[in-house]
Amino acid sequence: MKLVRKDIEKDNAGQVTLVPEEPEDMWHTYNLLQVGDSLRASTIRKVQTESSTGSVGSNRVRTTLTLCVETIDFDSQACQLRVKGTNIQENEYVKMGAYHTIELEPNRQFTLAKKQWDSVVLERIEQACDPAWSADVAAVVMQEGLAHICLVTPSMTLTRAKVEVNIPRKRRGNCSQHDRALERFYEQVVQAIQRHIHFDVVKCVLVASPGFVREQFCDYMFQQAVKTDNKLLLENRPKFLQVHASSGHKYSLKEALCDPTVASRLSDTKAAGEVKALDDFYKMLQHEPDRAFYGLKQVEKANEALAIDTLLISDELFRHQDVATRSRYVKLVDSVRENAGTVRIFSSLHVSGEQLSQLTGVAAILRFPVPDLSDQESGSSSEED
Repeated sequence: MKLVRKDIEKDNAGQVTLVPEEPEDMWHTYNLLQVGDSLRASTIRKVQTESSTGSVGSNRVRTTLTLCVETIDFDSQACQLRVKGTNIQENEYVKMGAYHTIELEPNRQFTLAKKQWDSVVLERIEQACDPAWSADVAAVVMQEGLAHICLVTPSMTLTRAKVEVNIPRKRRGNCSQHDRALERFYEQVVQAIQRHIHFDVVKCVLVASPGFVREQFCDYMFQQAVKTDNKLLLENRPKFLQVHASSGHKYSLKEALCDPTVASRLSDTKAAGEVKALDDFYKMLQHEPDRAFYGLKQVEKANEALAIDTLLISDELFRHQDVATRSRYVKLVDSVRENAGTVRIFSSLHVSGEQLSQLTGVAAILRFPVPDLSDQESGSSSEED
């Protein structure tokens, strides 16, 4: 994401002009937008024209509209963002108050105006415009006959390909069908890796599986690379890291990211940091439940006691349509930071973020035990807005 202009007043009202450059920038923009915001962007509008003879025709014209945002639709797989609203600025093609849907386009700037820019939204812009925040981890989560090729960016886990091949069972004295199907499966996974993983950006490729599937696959892949003189795979061989996972399903990626060897290799990535924080929370909940709370009311009470060491919160909560509820979460984040606590904002599109959402989306690891809160129903608290 490129920041073109930023005009924010002392009362936190104002506007920013941004240019989305990567598909992931659409996810950042989705998290910036709220109902009631003003969005100005280039769009295509179908207009009717009448000729001098009275015949009516229609053609598509490119124009720039300013909408008052009413609905926001994000497609996480295609990374497409559509914003529907009413036109609030005079335009030769579109009447004031008329509805229109803008599909934001890569490399075309847009201007977003808000009556109130809070700290969470401003931090999101900072992160989106920082070139260091890019997809630097890829993962192949597999079992015999099933594989998911994923890209792990700082903001989301993107499934780029799913490979499924029916593998017949081994028969006594005849394994040829099984072996041929397995080879076909491995070949399809290799093709998917080459198609979807950009090795000039990715620092590490995790190959995760149960049993010996990962070792057998990697042996096959690099043997074939030597035979075919595949320089792309051979030059990037050191980036492949084999780790254990319980299955070939996407949710098993969390186990792979928790592996200590992976954590040390990915110590500078946000994804690994999120997984570690969630893992620390679960350990604390198990061994010292008086120092691990979840649920908004309980976490707010812990914050009032200045007890929060690490706040874990899902970005999903900041997309709440109710302004008062959203402000409550922003106030919690600001307060924890003011009291020297660490705040980790989890992406709801990451496996770790999905797990945090099952814990109401907000949790905290405390500096010291607060038993009186846990007596009132902390840890297992399920009250939520």
